Amino acid sequence: MEAAILILTLLFVAFVGLGVYVSVKAVAAAKRGVDRTISQARRTVEETTLRAKSYGQGGLAGELAQLRLSLRTSMRSTQSALNEGVRQDASLSESIGLFQRLSAHGHELDDELKHLERDPDRARVAERMPDLRERTERITHAADSLRWAARDRARQFADDDLTALSAQIEVESGALRDWSKSSWPEPAPADESPAAGAGSRAGSGSGSGSGPATGPAPAPVTPTLADPQALTGAEPLRQAEYPWQKTARPESTT
Repeated sequence: MEAAILILTLLFVAFVGLGVYVSVKAVAAAKRGVDRTISQARRTVEETTLRAKSYGQGGLAGELAQLRLSLRTSMRSTQSALNEGVRQDASLSESIGLFQRLSAHGHELDDELKHLERDPDRARVAERMPDLRERTERITHAADSLRWAARDRARQFADDDLTALSAQIEVESGALRDWSKSSWPEPAPADESPAAGAGSRAGSGSGSGSGPATGPAPAPVTPTLADPQALTGAEPLRQAEYPWQKTARPESTT
């Protein structure tokens, strides 16, 4: 009795622990989903604001917004291209490592540009603009190089696979066209039908034999047609005809 109670208690504790674990995992997954949604919404609002500033405002504010928008667009496009490409090409993992190091410089520059948008000292901001343009160009150029290299690699793999497939199809097509007329059975001449041959052989045997005949020749067996009622269908099954088959000639009745 005590053993049964102990087993039930352990099972209860195990089920409670499993329930708590599943609940914690579900809450964590829901929290990550909510955080991801909030981050995407915040990023969308911020990029919409940057587009509005870059097209609607002039001067330093519009130029800073344009630099931030260019930087974020290039980095996001490269990240998406590498993450999609590494699923099919594991060699892109090293490129992802390089991009992560580049992303650190990109985040640092984006934060600096964001702070300079609210800086009231416009003269100092104007002095920093040449350096900010150069850094933005270097980072975006590096990100674009990684992205286009990954796309060129994927396209080259696709072209190689298509070339190999085309070569195999050409070989198979050539093999399918390599037929020979000698492979088809030639029809027998009309004067050498089985009935004529059997008759000639019988005639030659009776004329050339020196001994007496052993008995009268057996009567020919007349084929009988099957009873139509015994057929399961309305018409008997006919053999499939093909365009290259010749129509059978009727045997001579003479």
